[in-house]
Amino acid sequence: QVQFVESGGGLVQAGGSLRLSCAASGIIFSINDMGWFRQAPGQRRESVAHITSGGTITYADSVKGRFTISRDNAKNVVYLQMNSLKPEDTAVYYCNSRYRVYPWGQGTQVTVSS
Repeated sequence: QVQFVESGGGLVQAGGSLRLSCAASGIIFSINDMGWFRQAPGQRRESVAHITSGGTITYADSVKGRFTISRDNAKNVVYLQMNSLKPEDTAVYYCNSRYRVYPWGQGTQVTVSS
């Protein structure tokens, strides 16, 4: 069955960094366009960044220049390096295919204090 396990979240001060990881199983990872998403309390889940199977990357305007998405097809892992974090980045972060076709994992909480 399809499973995503996100990790790497935590509490960090504004301006700090975190690196999130998402381990995927049950899918042919290398052919999937993958994405990171986040959901803040009371808000809709939004796309943060995605990376195609060929390595083309797109970022939400709110994170451009601060976040970097990458993937390791040998390990079935997608990463999100987050630098210069802001309080408005506080959310639960999830990974999924770019088109959100698989069941969601539990996510990883990122909290940025001011």
